Amino acid sequence: MFGSIGSFVVRRARLVLVAAVLIVIAFGVLGLGAFGKLKTGGFQDPGAESTAAQRLTDQHFGGAWEVVLLVHAKAGTVDDHAVQAAGAATARHLTALPEVSNVASYWSTHDAGMRSKDEKYALVVGNIKSDHDLSTSEVASLRTDNEQVSVIVGGDTGIDDDITEQVGKSLGVAEAIAVPIILALLVFAFGSVVAALLPLAIGMVAILGTFAELFVLGSVTDVAIYAVNLTTALGLALAIDYALLMVSRYREELAAGHDPAQAVLGSVRTAGRTIVFSGATVVAALAVLLIFPLYFLRSFAYAGIGVVLISMIAAVVVLPALLVVLGPRVNAGRLPWARNREPSTSAPLWGRLAGQVMRRPALIALPVLAVMVLIALPLGHVKFGAPDDRVLQASTQSRTVGDVLRSDFAGDSSTALNVVVDAPLDRGELTGYGAQLSQLAGVARVETSAATFVHGARLRDSANPALGRPSAQRLAVVTTADPRSAAAKNLVRTVRELPGPGGVPVYVGGETAELMDTTHAIGARLPIAGLLILLTTFVVLFLFTGSVLQPIRSLLLNAVTLAATAGLMVWIFQDGHLSGPLHFTALPLDTSMLVLLFCIAFGLSMDYEVIVLSRIKELHDRGRYNQTSVTEGLTRSGRIVSTAAALVAVQFFAIGTASVSFLQLFGIGSGFAVLVDATLVRAVLVPAAQRALGRAAWYAPAPMRRIYRRIGLAEAHS
Repeated sequence: MFGSIGSFVVRRARLVLVAAVLIVIAFGVLGLGAFGKLKTGGFQDPGAESTAAQRLTDQHFGGAWEVVLLVHAKAGTVDDHAVQAAGAATARHLTALPEVSNVASYWSTHDAGMRSKDEKYALVVGNIKSDHDLSTSEVASLRTDNEQVSVIVGGDTGIDDDITEQVGKSLGVAEAIAVPIILALLVFAFGSVVAALLPLAIGMVAILGTFAELFVLGSVTDVAIYAVNLTTALGLALAIDYALLMVSRYREELAAGHDPAQAVLGSVRTAGRTIVFSGATVVAALAVLLIFPLYFLRSFAYAGIGVVLISMIAAVVVLPALLVVLGPRVNAGRLPWARNREPSTSAPLWGRLAGQVMRRPALIALPVLAVMVLIALPLGHVKFGAPDDRVLQASTQSRTVGDVLRSDFAGDSSTALNVVVDAPLDRGELTGYGAQLSQLAGVARVETSAATFVHGARLRDSANPALGRPSAQRLAVVTTADPRSAAAKNLVRTVRELPGPGGVPVYVGGETAELMDTTHAIGARLPIAGLLILLTTFVVLFLFTGSVLQPIRSLLLNAVTLAATAGLMVWIFQDGHLSGPLHFTALPLDTSMLVLLFCIAFGLSMDYEVIVLSRIKELHDRGRYNQTSVTEGLTRSGRIVSTAAALVAVQFFAIGTASVSFLQLFGIGSGFAVLVDATLVRAVLVPAAQRALGRAAWYAPAPMRRIYRRIGLAEAHS
């Protein structure tokens, strides 16, 4: 198959390039519209009780308190006449927005819970349906700053607006940092300007193509905006890996005396096969994200699978066509130190290190393994959470609103349990149920359409008519506990276990309930996801190697990389080490982002596994002894892997400079995983494992050997 692809590209190189240019132009036109189709949500399970509560709230009450305006009295208190007038004007402005309903304020309700303890702050809140958003300009219009008051925007609307803005800025900064460094490193690695530009060209094709895919998918289903970051990071990472592999093999073929056409044919047969199998392992890792109900995770599957497939096709078809046209000019633009030497892909240091490891596996490999286990130890006390305003830096407006609500208010109404009764209730049933809920441990008050209840007592003139409808009732159970705390989670469980008033259906939602439901939705599917990754990876690596032990060895070493990465993320982002230099707030790890990190780290680890294993197997198939095939295989592939890992790590660590903490976790975690896997695992643990396995490394039962030969995916050598 790969010989046929190579032959076609050699014969029709210019036609392939013209078609590629036209397709990339089309990608660019479509991709420009992708950003308008993407959303900031996706963290909820559509089938969860909390989501049902949100749907009922949208249906009966026009949505929940998505907009929270914090009014700050710069002098005096919020009860001063000038501040009251400013608060009333703010409420009118919010009411005038077509997406907002049921606007309430401290001054209209006289609810003490909407005023801070020091009387310097008060709230204006409004409902928005969960599938609606305010535009950036509408959010900006709500902000005020004059001599009497300042008004800033919080709640889910403010958080989403700030996250969208910060993600965009962070992406721009990351690319501004990464691309020049990557280009400089590519020029240094290749010693040639022309060769160095080829990975960036493949990366551009992959990124633009995936943006076009996201535009199409965003037009028909929900896609999270965070998929953009994965598209750029993974697109550039795979373009670097695949282009390095193809160009290095091509230059090696040229150096062996083959003409450009023969060199391309040999490169596609060997490196092309490796690229396809590598892409298959990454796709297998990302495809499992489709089993999760959260469209946040599914979006990364859409983007990731698209960028892998486009990168793979570009590297196996478009890049060889470029090499045919360039011929020996691929080495044009050589730097001074590279002019008097032939391009080389060998890395003798890797071979010598592998030889040392295979002679003394326990002496060298066991300390490395011990260090990685030590790094993984914090994983024992990992805690899981979901994003809130604290993923943003303290200077961000919606984060400021959240901090003030947590510290200065007697219970944060915006994070209250949202209890929806999906049936008509008479006044007696409603007041009895509200009073009962207000007596639960940790409840500050319960707001209903009949009255507000505090510790079972009904407050005078405290009814909120906006919480009642003829066919449904809504109760806001305000707690003093942090929404992520065990106390808040226990309160959700208690309310869910209580019988509804008159035996009617009751649905509990709100921030804490959503966190619990999301964690359950991910946790319940993790075993299936893990099993699918194991099975698909085993099958792909068996088809690649013909061995049943190589896939098992690969999976075990990958588990070591993932455990060390997760342990480091707990130590940094949950325990708070480096929170000062990185300017983040220590929080439980975002469950969704951790799953994504594992999939990306696993996929890229398998990418390097396939690159190294392809050379080792090639030599083994030519009759080399186990130790020789490993040392020479690492000599020939080590430079590609180490160079690719360094370049990819730059890209991910650049994302680690983001001002949103879950993006920092993704960038730093992915960069660490790539570097550890490409150095300690590939250079030390792989040779040690190969030495331990010996001849058995390539073992397969007779029936499986027959399957492998029948399928005919063995590598063709040039």
